[in-house]
Amino acid sequence: QVQLVESGGGLVQPGGPLSLSCAASGTFFSVDAMGWYRQAPGKQRELVAVITTGGSTNYADSVKGRFTISRDNAKNTVYLQMNSLKPEDTAVYYCKADGILTMNFKTLDAWGQGTLVTVSS
Repeated sequence: QVQLVESGGGLVQPGGPLSLSCAASGTFFSVDAMGWYRQAPGKQRELVAVITTGGSTNYADSVKGRFTISRDNAKNTVYLQMNSLKPEDTAVYYCKADGILTMNFKTLDAWGQGTLVTVSS
């Protein structure tokens, strides 16, 4: 009953910017935290950034100062602005929503399908 739709992935040159967005849709009351994860080839999935309903944020050390996460609570949408991209940022980026309160009064999490970001010259 909850779907996360991501957009914005693609090919970008080192040092360039790229923006990602993810919108939660379906039948539910509310969403708690939303965040972005990524999985590079041959590596485990890792947290990139997370943001609460109140706007508090946390970032992985590898992206601090370069990436910015934000959200629009009215639209149930989370964004990730990526700047000064490096080849090591190449990965599939996944959107995640935590603490989704469903119409059946259950709490669950949901993942997006992932969008590929390739940083290469």
